[in-house]
Amino acid sequence: MNTHYELPQDEAAYSFGFLDEFAKREIRRTILKAISIPGYQTPYASREMPMGRGFGTGGLQLTLSLVGQDDVLKVIDQGSDDSVNAVNLRHFVQMTCPGVQTTEHTADASLIQSRHRVPEKRLTRRQVLVLQVPYPDPLVIVEASEARRKIMHGEGDYARLLTKLYEDIVKFDEITISHRYPTRIAGHYVIDPSPIPRYDLPALHRSEALVLLAAGREKKIYAVPPFTTADPLAFDDVPFRVEDFRDEHGQRRCCVRCDSTASFLDEILAEDGSKSYQCSDSDYCNEQLLESAVAVPMAGKDAA
Repeated sequence: MNTHYELPQDEAAYSFGFLDEFAKREIRRTILKAISIPGYQTPYASREMPMGRGFGTGGLQLTLSLVGQDDVLKVIDQGSDDSVNAVNLRHFVQMTCPGVQTTEHTADASLIQSRHRVPEKRLTRRQVLVLQVPYPDPLVIVEASEARRKIMHGEGDYARLLTKLYEDIVKFDEITISHRYPTRIAGHYVIDPSPIPRYDLPALHRSEALVLLAAGREKKIYAVPPFTTADPLAFDDVPFRVEDFRDEHGQRRCCVRCDSTASFLDEILAEDGSKSYQCSDSDYCNEQLLESAVAVPMAGKDAA
């Protein structure tokens, strides 16, 4: 039995961006509401997509609703442009949005869809970042009832969440949450910033770019508007800190490819058990390599 399916070759046979125009308008209205109330989890009618829930269907619906003929799209997964998820989502957008350009360079993109990372390069006001989210509500770890969680969000009652963080300090002498770190937006709503590492949270604070987050399975959209405060929950005597990637001697580890010490690093385990580290953001790493390749000949010319 043939299980291979192709989209219609005739562009008129399906709507630009796969979703019908009514669905895209509804999602855009929800986005506007989410921007108007920073951090608020705005419900929307999540559509069925030709991929399993959990593979970025929420973020993809936002991308398909926002992308236009003049946009340049970048899709990354864990910082990489070449992972299976990123390649498949990019290919799907290319098939359903004929004429839309794609890029692997952060600076060239007007619309960026990402899973688990914020690009290393600081985003600008002409860009929109869409983050895929599996679980949008940070209170779910302390309260099972969604109705009760809504009341807690409305009242700004995050005492039980702070208690959870305090218990972490008592047990481990520090807050050990490595990703999905609860973050207060515009002084009120606390969000789950998607499974981005703590290292990326400062990039959300007063970002020039609009940051949109969507959970397709949970049917929620929320936003961090440009120049909005994003403060990770912490205590005065135990401040929030990001990963520093220092070795046992206190030295900052560097990327094995580009020697960068100013980026988020992925740990690579070799067959012999040895470890090395490489930039998670593939575009940033390639840019550093290019800059090094240009700098070395210039240094040699100056010496001559």
